[in-house]
Amino acid sequence: MAMSDTVWRSDAQSTVTDLLDRRLASDADGPYLDVMGSTFTAAEIERTGNAIANGLAGLGVGTGDRVASLLENDAPAALFWWGAIKANGIAVPINTAYKGEYLRHQLADSGATVMVVQADLLDRLVQVAPSLPDLGHVVVVGDGGPERIDGVTLHRWDDLLGADTARPEVRVRPSDLGTFIYTGGTTGPSKGCMLSHNYHESIATQINICWRRTADDVVWTPLPLFHFNAVSVAMVGTLLAGGRSAIYRKFSVSQFWPEMNRTGATIVSLLGSMAYLLSSADANPDMPGSGDERANASLRLLAAAPIPPEIDARLRERFGITTFSGGYGLTEASLVSWQPMGVDNKPGAAGVINTEYFDVRIFDDDDEEQPRNTDGEIVIRPKRPHTMFEGYWGRDDATVEASRNWWFHTGDIGRIDDDGYLFFVDRKADYLRRRGENISSFEVEKILLGHGTLADVAVHAVPSEVTEDDLKVTAVRKPDVTVTEEDLFRYCIDQLPYFALPRYIEFRDDLPRSPVGRVLKRELRDEGVTADTWDVEASGITYEKR
Repeated sequence: MAMSDTVWRSDAQSTVTDLLDRRLASDADGPYLDVMGSTFTAAEIERTGNAIANGLAGLGVGTGDRVASLLENDAPAALFWWGAIKANGIAVPINTAYKGEYLRHQLADSGATVMVVQADLLDRLVQVAPSLPDLGHVVVVGDGGPERIDGVTLHRWDDLLGADTARPEVRVRPSDLGTFIYTGGTTGPSKGCMLSHNYHESIATQINICWRRTADDVVWTPLPLFHFNAVSVAMVGTLLAGGRSAIYRKFSVSQFWPEMNRTGATIVSLLGSMAYLLSSADANPDMPGSGDERANASLRLLAAAPIPPEIDARLRERFGITTFSGGYGLTEASLVSWQPMGVDNKPGAAGVINTEYFDVRIFDDDDEEQPRNTDGEIVIRPKRPHTMFEGYWGRDDATVEASRNWWFHTGDIGRIDDDGYLFFVDRKADYLRRRGENISSFEVEKILLGHGTLADVAVHAVPSEVTEDDLKVTAVRKPDVTVTEEDLFRYCIDQLPYFALPRYIEFRDDLPRSPVGRVLKRELRDEGVTADTWDVEASGITYEKR
């Protein structure tokens, strides 16, 4: 694969509102967005987004102000994002599994002054509101929840919807920030990735190229709007390609084909673990194969990553579709590697390096470039303005550290072969990925030590049978303490997001350490599940996954 010699391309840049204007000019009243069955045209998004933006302005939101949300996939989550964007504020969508310190940290770190929360999650805010001096207004979606929260003024969602529908008089530039997406964190608390308007357009364009998306396509995704994928493919990518998109609450094997039939989806955007569940559902009557009368004839492409080659082949054969799994990216920059038209992926590869948008290299620990077919850290630089994140919010030191020698260091180990294909090898940084969520071992360990019964603890990954990682806690009890694995797990239920709950717990007399006392997590990962490991899936304990 020949590499592009382009060093810098100053192509025309766009704001998200520019993209909406183009859709308004070409197809104002055609179907644009379906969120859990609530449908919107571009014209309706324009009017409702303007109203929400003006309502937010009435609460003091101006250019660059952060507006947070705690909303599951539904119409308000999509409309909130558009309202924040149209006010030239910065949307800060927060994972709806967050509670306690996880929730407090992101609200405090972002400095959000206004927050939109669904009523049945409002109790979580009550617990942390006293330590959030910047938060002045909370907008409640739905009925129920407390009638007052100390330190903030409560408003109703309908108050925003009823505001003036004239477009706000704000000047938005492509370099202006539109969204903060918080990373899972590696060696410290999660950091807010600052994403510009043009970044939104750039990543959506790249995905559309890989998917060969046209105005005839219908893209369906169950991925949450507090992640950037759903925003990119459904909200922004649809404006670029035309056609329509559909956003579902959460992934369900039994609801997959009914949703395909309801929406007429031609492309689905999933996670690798979801694709695995679809491929292994042979005995499930809700998962008919290609040609079955209940199967949807419109679906042509399933996009998910990572997908092992054997799973990829099974999906293609079972459902008579093509797949897209050849991409590597992260919130800070995507797509670092891709599968543009004419590129067939190699088994185990993440596509070819994206030389149109990025300069991608492999470095050793001294930032010396490594030859092809050699493992090292994946590092990148942009070739176009505002096609990467603008840094970590309020963390200049972390931004500089990640940009050593003016290359962004991904913290991931990979290699590039002679044909330009990128292979992901391992994670250099100490974090886990479970069911599509990045998890900071630092943050989970901090919560566990708060139980008061542990002398030391290490949170680390063990391989999962459904791809990605499962989380294991290896801990040392304090002397004369009788805490059990079940005691510790039930404590975690109240303190951690469901996706960060450990599957495995093991108590030991000590943890393996280096000569300088650092816990050797690689040894723990290599040992994996032992005869002394407790497994929550075998315990019968149940918990709410939200």
